[in-house]
Amino acid sequence: MLKNRQKILILSGPSGSGKSTLYATLKEHIPDLYFSISTTTRQPRKGEQHGREYYFCNQQEFEDGIKKNLFLEWAKVHNNYYGTSKDLVEKALKSGKLVLFDVDIQGHKNIKLHYPNAKSIFITTPNDAILQERLNARASDTKEIIDARLKHAYEEMRHIDEFDYLIINHHIQNSKEQILSIVKSLECAAFDPEEIFKSWKTL
Repeated sequence: MLKNRQKILILSGPSGSGKSTLYATLKEHIPDLYFSISTTTRQPRKGEQHGREYYFCNQQEFEDGIKKNLFLEWAKVHNNYYGTSKDLVEKALKSGKLVLFDVDIQGHKNIKLHYPNAKSIFITTPNDAILQERLNARASDTKEIIDARLKHAYEEMRHIDEFDYLIINHHIQNSKEQILSIVKSLECAAFDPEEIFKSWKTL
C-alpha cells in the first residue's frame, strides 16, 4: 500500500466529550483497527490498566523518551506529559491496519505534519454546560481540575475548522452511526492504484 494511502484517523476534542465511548464502538465494528495507545505521566484513574488505556510512566522516563526522539508527537497538558510512540504506529501501518489516534489539538497538528493525508474528527458536546455535567458525573477529578478542563475546552473549540469532520455528541447512538460512516468511507479512499491496475489485463 502506498504511504499516502495509509488509513489514519485522528480523534480530538475536550475531555468528557465521549471519545472513549466512540472508540469502543469502532473497536467493536472495525476488525483491522489499531488504537495508538499514548504514553502519559499522569496517574491512572480507577479501573485503568497499563497498556490498555495508556502506557503509564514517570516524568524522567518520558523526558528520556523525548531526548531519544521516540515519540511521533508529545505535549504537556494539565501538568502531565502525553506522547505517541513512533515505532508502534509504523508497524501497524505497514500491516495495513486503520490507525486511530486520540490526541489533543497540538497532537493533531503534529500527526498531520507526519501524515498529511490522515483524516480527523473533532468531537464535542452541544455546549459547555453539558460538558461540565459529564465531567462532574465521572467523579474522578477535583473541582480545580474540572475548571481547568473546561477552560482548556474553550481553547480547543477555537480549532474546529482545522478538522475534516465534526461530531456534536448529544445523542450517543447518532454519534456512533456518524463515526462508523466516516471510518467506512476511508476504505474507499485508502487504495493503491498501482495494485488495482495489476488486476486488469491489457486489451
